[in-house]
Amino acid sequence: ANFISGLIILGERPFRVGDIVTVGGVSGNVTRIRIRATTITDFDRKELIVPNKTFITEQFVNWTLSDQTLRVVIKVGVAYGVDPAMVEQLLLDVVHANPRLTSEPAPQVLFTAFGDSALEFEVRAYVRALQDSVPAQHELHMAISQALREAGIEIPFPQRDVHLRSVSAQAAQAIGGGGNGGPAGQ
Repeated sequence: ANFISGLIILGERPFRVGDIVTVGGVSGNVTRIRIRATTITDFDRKELIVPNKTFITEQFVNWTLSDQTLRVVIKVGVAYGVDPAMVEQLLLDVVHANPRLTSEPAPQVLFTAFGDSALEFEVRAYVRALQDSVPAQHELHMAISQALREAGIEIPFPQRDVHLRSVSAQAAQAIGGGGNGGPAGQ
C-alpha cells in the first residue's frame, strides 16, 4: 500500500520537498519523498518518517502548495461600557502598523459577541508565509495589550456570581452576612 501510495504521490504531486504539511497530527517541512515513506522535519527539528499510505488514506493539509498566505485570528475581549467603534479603530490601527501583515487581503476587525464578561472582538489579518504567523500573533498580542492600556480600556477577566444555598452561622459571620445558616437570603 505504501509503494502504490508513493507512486500516486510522485505522479499527482500533492506536496513537494520544502512544503509545510500537517498529517496525522504531525506538522513540519517535507524534507524527503521516497517510494514507501516521506520524511517530515517538525518544528522541533525532529525527523519523522511517515508512511506514504497516510497521505492517501488520511486527511492532510499542505500549507504552502499554491499560496503561502495564511490568516491569523486574534480574539480580544474588552469591558462592557467601552465604545465598540473606538475599539474597532484602535485594533485596526494596531494591525496596519504591523509590517508582517499584508494589506491584501485586507485585515478585518469584527465585533463578534456580547460575552459573559466582555465585548468580544476578532482581529483577522493575513501573513505572507506560515513562518510569520506565530511572530505576528505575538506582536499583535503585545501591541493590542499596550494600545488598550494606553487608551484606558480594561481587558476584563471572567466573573461569576456565587449564590450560597446554606452556610453555617460562623461562615455567614465571616462573609459579613451574620445569618443563621439557613437557606439563601437568611
